[in-house]
Amino acid sequence: MKLGQVVVTADGTRARFFTLEHTAEPSVESSPYLLERADVVNSEHRQPSRDKYSTTRTGFNASPRQGPHRYDDHRVRQEGEHERRFAREVAERALDIAKTAHASRLIVAAEKRMLGLLREALDTPAASNIEVKELAKDLTRLAPLELQEQLAAQGVLPERRPPGRS
Repeated sequence: MKLGQVVVTADGTRARFFTLEHTAEPSVESSPYLLERADVVNSEHRQPSRDKYSTTRTGFNASPRQGPHRYDDHRVRQEGEHERRFAREVAERALDIAKTAHASRLIVAAEKRMLGLLREALDTPAASNIEVKELAKDLTRLAPLELQEQLAAQGVLPERRPPGRS
């Protein structure tokens, strides 16, 4: 049995999870190929400001007696917490998929900020023997074939072979 590979692509709003699959009949289909297993959306990040906060403006308030004055409504800290929570959710899902697929390798491709958060959240148990490979690139919008081509060009995944070749 070949041990699998799991690919995770993520940005601040979305994460996609793939497994590298091998065809049973190489003369019929290209192999290996990426199969999308899950897609997770950070609903807190996509939510418009008017739905999250009582006012859409930040920074100044005006009062008839005191004139304009600055205030801090902690939006930056709150947005950061939403991203950290999403990164933890992505990391948990990635490890679950890796365990289920008996994966020996977890490839994480994410934009730089999300990659840092995922690095903190990914806690691979030493006994799992899962190698984590990181790529600081936002590839969330690519189709599976395009994603595999990009990762193959980086030397992270094998290239697809046309049908009939093993």
